[in-house]
Amino acid sequence: MPTKIVILTGAGISAESGLSTFRAQNGLWEGYNVDDVATYEGYLRDPNMVHNFYNMLRRKLQSPTVKPNKAHIALAKLENKLGSENVTVVTQNVDNLHEQAGSKNIIHMHGELLKVRNEKTGKIADCFNDIEYSKNHNIRPHIVWFGEIPLQMERIYNKLEHADYFISIGTSGNVYPAAGFVQIANQFGAKTIELNLEPSLKESLFKTKVYGPASKVIPEFVKQFLIDS
Repeated sequence: MPTKIVILTGAGISAESGLSTFRAQNGLWEGYNVDDVATYEGYLRDPNMVHNFYNMLRRKLQSPTVKPNKAHIALAKLENKLGSENVTVVTQNVDNLHEQAGSKNIIHMHGELLKVRNEKTGKIADCFNDIEYSKNHNIRPHIVWFGEIPLQMERIYNKLEHADYFISIGTSGNVYPAAGFVQIANQFGAKTIELNLEPSLKESLFKTKVYGPASKVIPEFVKQFLIDS
């Protein structure tokens, strides 16, 4: 039987690519209050401001200075070597850096910055340009805001139940349901590994822990994992 790996990635893996965290310190994200730009209530209060905010993030993500780093590239290499059917990346990030690096089997549980959703029809579409609310009243960012249910949870839980390895990268361990993934993986007998800049709140639940910058720790881990496999 081939080895099945589930990898959870958080903001820490994209920080070295120049992107800020979704849940930033002091309740601010890019200088904005998260209650204003990352809740549905905030969207109802001021949809123009919310769209302007995500327009800004969308432009930043597509700027030449934002590129996958060595950690993203290492995970893509792991998938390429073991097969897309055996390596699943579950990301809390809304960027497309995993895709840019070459990963294919990706679950974006918090949505995607380069997509929008029609609130009436539910249709999801790619979006690479600014959105004007005055011309698109039914279009909202395809982002899971605070208080909303993350995407594809049933599929994620199924992957965790059948995983031989669960690897958590660059996440603080304080945002549920992702913070509970390690417990599920442990329950079903997976080998659990934390690769992080510093210990997360769930550090004690992982059997193996390696700490340091993602662009250093992840490539070294993947290289050794492929040697040992």
